[in-house]
Amino acid sequence: MTQLCTCRRTSHGMMMKIQTPGTAPGQSRTRVRKPSMSKPSSIAVALATVLCAACSTYTAPPTNPAGPGTQAIALTGTTWRLHEIQSMDDATGNTRPPPDRIYTMRLTPDGRAAFQLDCNRGSTSYTIGTSEPGRGTITFSNLAMTRAMCPPGSLDSRIASDMGYVRSYIMQGDMLSLSLMADGGIYVWKPETATPPAR
Repeated sequence: MTQLCTCRRTSHGMMMKIQTPGTAPGQSRTRVRKPSMSKPSSIAVALATVLCAACSTYTAPPTNPAGPGTQAIALTGTTWRLHEIQSMDDATGNTRPPPDRIYTMRLTPDGRAAFQLDCNRGSTSYTIGTSEPGRGTITFSNLAMTRAMCPPGSLDSRIASDMGYVRSYIMQGDMLSLSLMADGGIYVWKPETATPPAR
């Protein structure tokens, strides 16, 4: 008959609790092994060895496994420069800003996002949640932007508006893609390595 066995160390020695299936927990038999001055039999030695090995090799599962926030931590404290805006509408196509127009995004460790939007600046808060390595959810609160008059063709107002519709991100190589809700488009960013010129 199969028996369930548990053991724990007490002040009296190793306590082994044996329960036979079908018996109530209160009816289980408890045996306490106390040190003995007499020479134990070979069977007792073998049994004690097996019990000690079973107790010593048990490893409890981790109580605080690594969560999915590793990628979120990796994104904080980074600065990105806009590479292109991908439209889901073939008639619109992709939009790449001219090299002399600066559009950058910095994700600070305190949950703030700072933007350089051509001749304007913007700021807001952001929240990141990861679902698997390299991708997850990201949302931005309403972006507050300065109101300088940038040259024609500036993307400042468009970016400031679209950031409120960002819902997810994907890391592919060194590129960061921010996807808008309802297939509204994708903002592709590359790492910013140069300091933007003063305006």
